[in-house]
Amino acid sequence: MEKYQEIERSIIKKFRKDIWSKFVKAVQEFELIKENDKIMVCISGGKDSFLLAKCIEELKRHGKYPFEAHYVCMDPGYNKQNRELIEKNAKILNINLEIFESDIFDIVDQVDKSPCYLCARMRRGCLYSKAEELGCNKIALGHHFDDVIETTLLSMFYGAEIKTMMPKLHSDNFEGLELIRPMYLVKEESVISWAKYNSLNFINCACKFTSETFYDENNSSKRKEIKNLIKQMKKSNPNVDYNIYKALDNVNLNCTIGTKRNGEYESFLKYYDEIK
Repeated sequence: MEKYQEIERSIIKKFRKDIWSKFVKAVQEFELIKENDKIMVCISGGKDSFLLAKCIEELKRHGKYPFEAHYVCMDPGYNKQNRELIEKNAKILNINLEIFESDIFDIVDQVDKSPCYLCARMRRGCLYSKAEELGCNKIALGHHFDDVIETTLLSMFYGAEIKTMMPKLHSDNFEGLELIRPMYLVKEESVISWAKYNSLNFINCACKFTSETFYDENNSSKRKEIKNLIKQMKKSNPNVDYNIYKALDNVNLNCTIGTKRNGEYESFLKYYDEIK
């Protein structure tokens, strides 16, 4: 059996409960992939996006309906070592990966304020343009369950609003394109276990700025701070991350001071006299 076949087998056998079943559940529950979809699967080079690619392959091979998948990696200016590791892993995993270049890192390098925000926006724009070029109607990203929970707390603590990373989104600027997150219910610890079990080594963060200006002397960030907070809370309440997730699916509008939809704010006072 080839190495990539062993890796594929591990997803649907050893990690069936923690990865494959949760991947399939998200696809079905949130209606992420439909018949005749043409999906551009975005691979950054990290463990999450490579696992996403293998899960998409398995679904394509064993799913109930046909769809197309194109595996794409945008190189924003990776160093030689990271680029070679991405190519090596694509070969090990038997993924037909297309890599295309952009000069995002060089552009962001000239910016003093909010470089990470600009980089994210430019990456997203490049990926949408590539998907449009390929004739795809959906873009799949590798965000997992932990990303969802951390984003929720970041929005509350630093953005003063309750919102989360959604399982799918319509593009504002590219009509007909939709962003999907099939790894939405898969926990990061499961992804790490899968990578270790198969002796796979992926790039962690390929951004050339992460060890420079945009992180403090302890190489910490707000997201890392939130990740550590959740880790501490789980010591006394192992289900705290799941409870945060379920709270977002169980919002009691009778007990919220205000809500917002499509940018329009409504105070609880509007419906106060109707509530018994």
